[in-house]
Amino acid sequence: MLKIKTALISVSDKTGIVEFSKELKRLGIEILSTGGTARLLKENNVLVTEVSDYTGFPEILDGRVKTLHPKIHAGLLALRDNLQHMQVLEKYKIKLIDMVVVNLYPFEKVIQNSSVDLKEVIENIDIGGPAMLRSAAKNYRSVAVVCNPDWYPKIIEELKKNQGLSEEILEDLAIEAFNRTSSYDSIIYSYLNNFFGKDKYFPKDLVLSFEKVQNLRYGENPHQQAAFYKEKIRTGGFGGIKQIQGKELSFNNLLDLEAAFSLVKEFEEPAAAIIKHNNPCGVAEDKALDKAYRWAFECDPLSAFGGIVALNREIDLKTARVILKSGFLECIIAPGFSSEALSLFRDKKNLRIIELNNFSKIEEWDLKRISGGLLLQERDLEVLKSNDLRVVTKTKPTQKQLRTLIFAFKVCKHVKSNAIVLAKGSHTVGIGAGQMSRLDSVIIALKKAAKSVESSCLASDAFFPKEDAVLKAIKAGISAIIQPGGSIADEKIIEICNRYKIPMIFTGIRHFKH
Repeated sequence: MLKIKTALISVSDKTGIVEFSKELKRLGIEILSTGGTARLLKENNVLVTEVSDYTGFPEILDGRVKTLHPKIHAGLLALRDNLQHMQVLEKYKIKLIDMVVVNLYPFEKVIQNSSVDLKEVIENIDIGGPAMLRSAAKNYRSVAVVCNPDWYPKIIEELKKNQGLSEEILEDLAIEAFNRTSSYDSIIYSYLNNFFGKDKYFPKDLVLSFEKVQNLRYGENPHQQAAFYKEKIRTGGFGGIKQIQGKELSFNNLLDLEAAFSLVKEFEEPAAAIIKHNNPCGVAEDKALDKAYRWAFECDPLSAFGGIVALNREIDLKTARVILKSGFLECIIAPGFSSEALSLFRDKKNLRIIELNNFSKIEEWDLKRISGGLLLQERDLEVLKSNDLRVVTKTKPTQKQLRTLIFAFKVCKHVKSNAIVLAKGSHTVGIGAGQMSRLDSVIIALKKAAKSVESSCLASDAFFPKEDAVLKAIKAGISAIIQPGGSIADEKIIEICNRYKIPMIFTGIRHFKH
């Protein structure tokens, strides 16, 4: 059990520090402090000794140097059961410091400001704080290291109850301190590496920093535990989601929510998507949000059961009513919800309502974990441009067909390969996803579309290795094709399209999604 006689307190985040310090003083603990923390405590009638008075050396360089002193670090690092260490402390009149209460300059918060200049960023790199945390954590059996205000009540409770802190608590505090300093340094490294443009995409050493947001209901399956972490260095993306109502989110929910919302954000017009198992059941855009949802749902009502719904506009009452007629759904995500819509959804207590109004795609990296390693690639943010399009057939697409083909190809980017999308106007009518052969994906898409296949447009995420799938689609009634091209079978496929007077466009862009 560690008895606390002297504590050093120097905090940037002053949440709860006055009350905590007062409790320490009531317990007879001497307090050393620095700068703004010392002033705050004195203003609140907490007796403290300033570190500069204790060390006999003033704070210098505008506060850059204040705790980097042998009297501080020797008092933290000395081994209490080492006679030689104790003799050195006695010789140089160094007192033991039993507790360090330190949290670091708010580097993470500062860099969230897009207009911040580098000088301010650099000044918010803490030096003395991490040094004290590491010294104390290294000597955790003899020094309590507190870097999180959430610990204050627990520590006071333990000190009052047991007149000291247990080894278990000291271990937990040390682990948290090392976690904090390692995370802090990784964020600084990542920011500066990106700022100076050094190995921006593929650095020699990949350092990632994430903060736990919540435990999840379960992982991919109920027997797997899971949690959600958000990036610390960047805002935007799913780090900013707000759950308004419903059951806890699961691992699969978040995967599907991200897939659905990323898809609808492709479109300028009001758009809706319904996702199951990371694939869209239906996607549509329309001038009216409720109509976009109707079209998306009608693409595949059977598969939409238990799906994830995403819309790229605030959900109004009219749209909410249409959604609720769909039957059972797991989640609805949108940039916002009208109060009338939320009132209507409130009756469905288990329905997860998710708001994400600051969505921005993290442009740098897409990561996939494999056993013993990590795969890193640029995200597929390629946008199809008009000059990418090349009509390769004698028959040219009409303007209406061209708009539908571009819509379908956008959807293809968000469908697991092999991906085939059939569309009419600006809504899907059949989707074939994740099959081992492109022909199988075509067959599934045609089956899903049923009678709606007539005069629909077909998009493929990659080239057709053979002419069989194209021929089958043409005979089923499709009216135009868009695909990347680049197959050894291209000439034969073009010949078939010319024979049936089917316009075909090559994009030169592939959208595999594994």
